[in-house]
Amino acid sequence: MSAPAPPTAAPSLTPSQARLAALNRLKAKNKLAQSTNTNAQASSSSSASRNGNGKGNGTQNGHPYVHKAGAVPSTSRNMVQAQQQSKEENQAPLRRDPGLGKYFEYDLSKLHNSRGGFLTEEDKEGDRIKSVIELAREKAREKQMIREGEEPSIRIDQSPRCAECNTLEINNQFLKVFDVKVCKTCEKKFPEKYSLLTKTECKEDYLLTDPELKDEDLLPHLLRPNPHASTYSNMMLFLRIQVEKVAWDKWGGEEGLDKEWARREEFKKRKREEKFEHGLRDLRKRTRNNLYQRKQEAEHIHAFEDVDEMIDDQGDRRVLQRCFGCGSEQEIEVL
Repeated sequence: MSAPAPPTAAPSLTPSQARLAALNRLKAKNKLAQSTNTNAQASSSSSASRNGNGKGNGTQNGHPYVHKAGAVPSTSRNMVQAQQQSKEENQAPLRRDPGLGKYFEYDLSKLHNSRGGFLTEEDKEGDRIKSVIELAREKAREKQMIREGEEPSIRIDQSPRCAECNTLEINNQFLKVFDVKVCKTCEKKFPEKYSLLTKTECKEDYLLTDPELKDEDLLPHLLRPNPHASTYSNMMLFLRIQVEKVAWDKWGGEEGLDKEWARREEFKKRKREEKFEHGLRDLRKRTRNNLYQRKQEAEHIHAFEDVDEMIDDQGDRRVLQRCFGCGSEQEIEVL
């Protein structure tokens, strides 16, 4: 057996290397002490939180991953107050963030769809674009038609019946506007009673005036959009039987209305004849004035000029003058 080798001596360090090694050992000890203090503080804080939250609640409530509820109110009254306070806090508007600068808050429930400023097919009428007033009128008409079209439920004992055929299916629009109980079948069957007249027909055929037609208590009317153009005023439609009743009361029956109509027609005819005679007299006067003017203009005025000078047998001196317009000649004696 060979003898063990003698231990080798440690290499000697230079003074600079020994100083550097000592400095590194001090740095390592400092880092180790700092990490030890940090771990101790973290463990003490976690144990304190577990002891504080879990006091009186058992071991399960002290688990760090379990959600802890707020303090339980002592009475039900306090619980209701807490619920109301939390509800008010949730409904309260959010605090404006000053970091966002100036901005406006809009109520989206009150905004309407403007289609982003673009025109759609609903905004056009042929090649023409509808105005804002026309669109507003159309919406008002639609709402009115919806209101007029709402029909109540039919009840055998309480619902009104038609005055002609005693049916329950009456025209609710006539009942609501004209207060007349009639069904749609009888409306078409008796046009001499239930047909609708325009404002012009009431004025020309029944000799009613505008104030009478505008009085809704005297003559109720039904509004309809004008068929000629949507920009025109709505048509006013009246029920014939009501118009005839007002006209009979005003003119004393059908005969009185016929007499008044004949009198007005005679008055119109007389006015037309007077206008024609006045125009004829004026035409004759202007024609006579034109003839006189043409006659005056047709009269010729001679413009004589001296063309020759003569001496007769007696020694008198004469001058011959001629009109170059018509060729007439004359002799003038010169004294």
